[in-house]
Amino acid sequence: MKLLLAGLFNETNTFSPIPVGRKAFADKLITRTPTADPAVPCTMPLHIWRASGEAKGWDVVDSLAAWAQPAGMVGRAIYEEFRDIILEDVARERPDIVMLSMHGAMIADGYDDCEGDLMARIRAILGAEAIISLEIDPHCHLTAQMMEAATLIVCFKEYPHTDVPERAHDLFALTVDAAEGRTRPVMRDFDCRMISMYPTQGPIMRAFVDDMMATEGTDGILSLSLAHGFPYGDTAITGTRMLAIANGDADKATKVAQDFGLRLFNSRDALRIRWPDIATALDRAQAATAFPVVLADTADNAGGGAPSDSTFVLQDVLARGMKDVAMAVYWDPVLVAMCMDAGVGARMRVRLGGKRSEASGQAVDLDVTVRGIRENMVQDFGVVPSPFGTGVWIEADGVHLVVNTSRTQCLHPSLFTDLGIDLAQMKTVIVKSTNHFYAGFAPIAAEVIHIASPGTLTADFAVIPYVKRAPTYWPRVEDPFA
Repeated sequence: MKLLLAGLFNETNTFSPIPVGRKAFADKLITRTPTADPAVPCTMPLHIWRASGEAKGWDVVDSLAAWAQPAGMVGRAIYEEFRDIILEDVARERPDIVMLSMHGAMIADGYDDCEGDLMARIRAILGAEAIISLEIDPHCHLTAQMMEAATLIVCFKEYPHTDVPERAHDLFALTVDAAEGRTRPVMRDFDCRMISMYPTQGPIMRAFVDDMMATEGTDGILSLSLAHGFPYGDTAITGTRMLAIANGDADKATKVAQDFGLRLFNSRDALRIRWPDIATALDRAQAATAFPVVLADTADNAGGGAPSDSTFVLQDVLARGMKDVAMAVYWDPVLVAMCMDAGVGARMRVRLGGKRSEASGQAVDLDVTVRGIRENMVQDFGVVPSPFGTGVWIEADGVHLVVNTSRTQCLHPSLFTDLGIDLAQMKTVIVKSTNHFYAGFAPIAAEVIHIASPGTLTADFAVIPYVKRAPTYWPRVEDPFA
């Protein structure tokens, strides 16, 4: 067997003010040798598949892997260039199996479904007998074109996404069984008619995921995935879908997908987002008696395409005179360069945040002291590091702020501690992230509070200004099945 590996990874927020071109990919990853390079989150599956394929004696070939931080629309030219490199490799190598690590919510100018477009073209080259397997983020748009072109699709099950390696191993095992003729995968999905977020640390989603895993491998069900959907990408099918893969039985796949999908739908009120606003969240933090209290500025999450420079929470913190507060991460390469030039210990008047768009709020002027500088930082994220760029710690009268050069969300306490900030001395820690912070910060937090903050990633899914997505979904419509 010949196995070809490729990865093209971007989560497109069509409401983000930040375009995605070549530099956005170059700042993160563009490589023709992804399994020879150190693993990053999007190439970890490729490393697993190479090792697994070689263990079976297969001929394993690398193609392109490219990754850009989530932001706005991907440029047409750069998508087509990357796509065509992969297609050229497929046409030259003629593999029996193609395994892809992609996000599932990549949108380029002229292409609402980049994953489906790429796989359909691979299928046209290799024909019906080839195996095309895809591992994707659950915050994806599970399209008909993806379902038609792929042999197997597996989503991560956990949110935060702590199970990327496990799902990569699952997909490889499913691929081997299909390639060696032991199974005939049939995929069917169910439209849950919902748009929301589904953190899997809560009891309802925890039980849902556990039951998915318990059902896999029983009664002909090969795999189950919940495609949460990415609310901030405007496509005709944006929303939550349940995916079932059965062994040769389309009716069974259809029924199991519907059963799990309706179970989720019937839990919708309990799953409704009820996060407090900024004032209420800060009231709770100030009233706390155990520390630190970790608050999430969910709407300014760079991991969902936000600028990561909004000041709404910071302005309230300053107005209240709060002390012993640590906040991260503010994306401001110009300010980082100024701090590096001035050096640790320098006192400066700076203007922070409020630069990228209306969703960033107003810039804040501060008198700060530069407390720490560190280049080439990484954050822990699962079992592989996530690049962070240069980080700077500045203090403004008891408010400790982390500023960096590489737009990314706050994933782990290491980004504070590596700069010298002792979180045990902080009463409040405020992170710009929606939920990926949870795995790293929950163990050190006295309490975790998600804030329904203003910004690019609103938690009010009923008011997202879709153009392509029809308004026939919960919570915009209380019962879209009626």
